[in-house]
Amino acid sequence: MRCLLASAGGLLLREAGMLLRRRSCSAPLLLLGVAVCLFYQTLMVARNRLRSGQQQHAADIRSRRPADEVLMEETRRFISTLETVQAQVRSQPSPLRLRAVVLMGRHPVSDPEVQLYQRVLQQLDYEVQMSRYTETSSFLRSNQGVSGWSLLLCLSSSERSCLRRISFYHLQSHQMVNLLPGLMEAFSDAGGGLCHFYSYSHLTGSELPMRPFSCGLTNQKLQGVPPPALVAVVNVYVLVTSVNPLISFLHDISVVTTNQEQRGRARKLRDFLLQQLGTNTSHEALGQVKKVIGEVLQAAVSTTQRQQTLHRCVLCYQLLTFSLLFSGSVTPVVVQVETDLTLSALSDETFDRQITKDLILEDTLRFLLSSHTHLSSHTDGRQYGGCRGTHCLSEDEFLLLLQFQRQMKTPSAFQLLSPSSSSSSSSSSAPLSVADLVIRISHYYELRTNCSHRTDETEELTNQGSALSSSQDEGVCLDPHLRQIYTDPPLTLTPPFSPWVKEYHAEVAFDLVTVRIRPEPVRPNCRVHLDEHRGPRMANYPVGLGDSRISILVTDDTEQEPVVMTIYTVHMYRESRPSLPMFGEHVMCSFVQDCGLLVQPGLSCGLQPFIKSHASLHTCSSGHQPGRWVVPCLSCSDNRTCDWREVAWQPDGCYHPLVDRPLLQHCMRDRKVLFIGDSTNRGMMYFLMERVNVSLEDWGKAHDTLVYRNLNGNRTQVSYSYYPQFWLEKKKRPTFRQALLQLIDRSRPLVNSNLTVLVVGGVQWLNTDHLRTIREVLNRVSLSDVLVVVKSLGMGFHLPVDGIRSLSPREIQDLYRENQNIIATAKHHGYEVIDTFSITMGRYKEFLQGRCACHFHQVDKFWSSRLPENITSTTTRTRTGPGLSIKSAVHDMDQETWPKPSSYHVRGPVNQVYSEILLSRLCPRNT
Repeated sequence: MRCLLASAGGLLLREAGMLLRRRSCSAPLLLLGVAVCLFYQTLMVARNRLRSGQQQHAADIRSRRPADEVLMEETRRFISTLETVQAQVRSQPSPLRLRAVVLMGRHPVSDPEVQLYQRVLQQLDYEVQMSRYTETSSFLRSNQGVSGWSLLLCLSSSERSCLRRISFYHLQSHQMVNLLPGLMEAFSDAGGGLCHFYSYSHLTGSELPMRPFSCGLTNQKLQGVPPPALVAVVNVYVLVTSVNPLISFLHDISVVTTNQEQRGRARKLRDFLLQQLGTNTSHEALGQVKKVIGEVLQAAVSTTQRQQTLHRCVLCYQLLTFSLLFSGSVTPVVVQVETDLTLSALSDETFDRQITKDLILEDTLRFLLSSHTHLSSHTDGRQYGGCRGTHCLSEDEFLLLLQFQRQMKTPSAFQLLSPSSSSSSSSSSAPLSVADLVIRISHYYELRTNCSHRTDETEELTNQGSALSSSQDEGVCLDPHLRQIYTDPPLTLTPPFSPWVKEYHAEVAFDLVTVRIRPEPVRPNCRVHLDEHRGPRMANYPVGLGDSRISILVTDDTEQEPVVMTIYTVHMYRESRPSLPMFGEHVMCSFVQDCGLLVQPGLSCGLQPFIKSHASLHTCSSGHQPGRWVVPCLSCSDNRTCDWREVAWQPDGCYHPLVDRPLLQHCMRDRKVLFIGDSTNRGMMYFLMERVNVSLEDWGKAHDTLVYRNLNGNRTQVSYSYYPQFWLEKKKRPTFRQALLQLIDRSRPLVNSNLTVLVVGGVQWLNTDHLRTIREVLNRVSLSDVLVVVKSLGMGFHLPVDGIRSLSPREIQDLYRENQNIIATAKHHGYEVIDTFSITMGRYKEFLQGRCACHFHQVDKFWSSRLPENITSTTTRTRTGPGLSIKSAVHDMDQETWPKPSSYHVRGPVNQVYSEILLSRLCPRNT
């Protein structure tokens, strides 16, 4: 039976109240019943007028308002009533506790998609429960898990688990799931890529603008860039919120791949069509896109409607990817449909894929959840409303209408796809169905939008002055915040990312040596730069052992010089190599090079059993004696069983004696040591100063000339000159000869004996020509008998880091051969050599701070007389052999006098090893 309009307001309320089939009912729900009754009455009256008007006189017809206006007016009244209901519902405390369950499947917690769900849901006041699958979720397995959640998000690798365990036809009205099982089945692969809904329908390929074999992974979809004859393959993203009636929306972002571009680009669909086709044709093409997708969706859902029952998931939704082929026509053909977001055409290296995916997912959550109205958490599935008979609207249908009206009203990145603007409601005398109501609501908002557009066009000419003034501010950064910080591999930030939190910490494992980072601003008018005003927006960073920092500057670039608006900081800590303490039996293992970077392809890599010589070892006669790293392990086949704190450098057949502090101080009396080279050479200098002087009281990252005259009780002098000065233009850089002569002049007076020591070298700039220059300069200034120590090349620049040169594996192998030439030439000139290349190549991952990945030392400041933890913790260990290791010099430290307040300490076990070799060559035991 139809709704009957009562003659008085009291009778109307009483009638609606009697028809609410529930023992107890809230006021908003009662009002909702009244509203629907009123709406049915007015729309039925309007439709009867339209039908009877065809038989009336023409004059009567002209005197009446147009039928469209009548229906629009009645629809507006109904929408106003719906808004009143929603306002009353929201004004009352909700009995629901908003709880979302996110099933991650195989996604790690640090995955950007997982972090996005967690962040957005918490912003929308949801309590978030994280789990892998429905079977492993303790919350879903509990009694509370049946009805205690409002939102269930099943990520791609957990979808099967959700479909197995969740009863979609018995969900309560307030529960939402991001899956529509019927739609997933319709677009599943029935074999060979044939869409499943084709297999149980009478459709043929010619009846739909779609290739039948367009589903699953085995379809015939074009891969990669379209061939030259094609215009474009466009991926569009469709949100389906209801199957019966069909309600779907189209997101304004698409991924376009053309024959002019090798990779796809994320673009607004309207902008792409406008650029390619012009104003008029682009509007037609957009209409064809909507029509094609709508026809395919309608065909798919028509095969699933037979499976629908009275109890269905009202708020469930599904995101789909439609791949459209434009080939010389404004009407595309569907070549692929996937029941998930697919953005494989976008570059993963630049994070475009993840950024676009996150943007669509966040838009979807806010679009659905911001309009979510909670009527009740105790639905029994009975009918509600002011109607009698079998055609009444149920509570589920009321809720669907409320949600749809709210979504149509709220501005978003989605535009309505189904029902289309050409859809029409039923014209029979039967009561209006929920599909009719959806169509009328959509027509109402479409008409209002069209009127708004016409008004905007009319006002455009009269507002040119204000538009001109406002256009000047279009590029201004008004919201200087980040939307997300993207990293590869994904970092687990503490606290979790939020646009309003500026300081983060992250810990990474030892094997992670680089991280790629790209921060994304909230607004495109804001720019992002890494570390400095003109820095890149995305970069690869080397991650040294211990602490490092990345600064993210959000700037306004409208001025000539970028203005920093906000600074975010990411503090990273990279763990040392994991160690397993040795308390019992163990074996000694050795290695020359790491298998991750073969510098000498002809030699073995990784851990090998170390065969110790039974012959007594003698003191090494040179600093470039070949050797290997030795470490105690439970097994040489597994480096995780080693105690890496005990690793030591062991020269072949000899050893480098550790120079005790008294001997070192005596040896260094009245000596002057001149260092020339880069920061790696400077690290050796500061280590020498700390060992000689007991403490290091002065330190700086000097890039010029320094002279220290107060070492060892004013008996030792150390000077330093940075070379090469790469930051200067090549024409303005001092030559090596000029830098060396300046260092000698600054260090005078000098004696022509081994009391004067020249230490020269760096990472990779040194070559044999520099050694000949040294000989020529020393002869010229009458210092031919001074002791020259050559620090050979070292590992570095082997990581793909932005802004600096990066060496390929073949170039690193060439570097090893160049290092051998340097050693041979130095020996020819009678110079001492410290072979730092052989020492560093096996431990190339253990670099410290610095973009070159070449620094194996770091200077820390201390404010108390307490020894650094990494020093005191090694004093009780037992030496594993004669090799040099981090604890070799510990017993030489006087804990009562070192370090002094506000002093520095040079740390880094690799730097310590080759620096100790330097000291042993300066002060041999027979001195």
